[in-house]
Amino acid sequence: MQTNSTSPAPPPHTSLVAVGDSFTEGMSDLRPDGSYRGWADLLAARMATRTPGFRYANLAVRGKLIGQIVDEQVDVAAAMNADVITLVGGLNDTLRPKCDMGRVKGLLTEAVERLAPSCEQLVLMRSPGRQGPVLERFRPRMEELFACVDELAARHGAVVVDLYGARSLGDPRLWDVDRLHLTAEGHRRVAEAVWQSLGYEPEDTEWRTPMPATPPPGWAARRAADARFAREHLLPWMGRRLTGRSSGDGRPPKRPELLPYKGRA
Repeated sequence: MQTNSTSPAPPPHTSLVAVGDSFTEGMSDLRPDGSYRGWADLLAARMATRTPGFRYANLAVRGKLIGQIVDEQVDVAAAMNADVITLVGGLNDTLRPKCDMGRVKGLLTEAVERLAPSCEQLVLMRSPGRQGPVLERFRPRMEELFACVDELAARHGAVVVDLYGARSLGDPRLWDVDRLHLTAEGHRRVAEAVWQSLGYEPEDTEWRTPMPATPPPGWAARRAADARFAREHLLPWMGRRLTGRSSGDGRPPKRPELLPYKGRA
């Protein structure tokens, strides 16, 4: 959603809590020190410039399924009584071979029902999808999840940020070599999308515009990229699935307390 010069200014949001998995944690927007930034940090930095004393918490942990998000993050987030809460979850579930979509939607519903009354504005998302054969395989599940997101938003007055419908975010050049997480430019565009959906004046009116076309990589480069992807990301991912492990096992939330934000954009 974009505002114009006659639109009322958005309320002075004083706090933000982000709930979710690796997408909200910020992978793969890597800082020089090895930490992850991501769209939620970028959004918090912008909001902090508008409101002195602005507070921010990010409870997201990579690899979390929607049941884990409900069990570990939702009540914590609700208790913070933030002005804005963002919730993105369930996509990891849709990528599992055995996925009970009825259970996933039920848990997402539970999360929304607990979070919506605890904040002034709940933000949900239709997550972006990278172009390619992997997305095609899981597209029906993803779209079933997004239909549930739309229904819940309408029922509870939540904002839906439609990243799935943004062609620009499907560009493989905006995705890291693991083919699961956005690059820094991808996260920047997501931050802009959420910023505008909250009613702020656009800083980038062209975030939906696709990147300029470039010659596609040659056959040898594609095969090398496929081999690297399989070696560094696909095989470890399959190993974790077979052993019941997750990349987020033992990791604490990114920013567990709702504190004044003076972080880096």
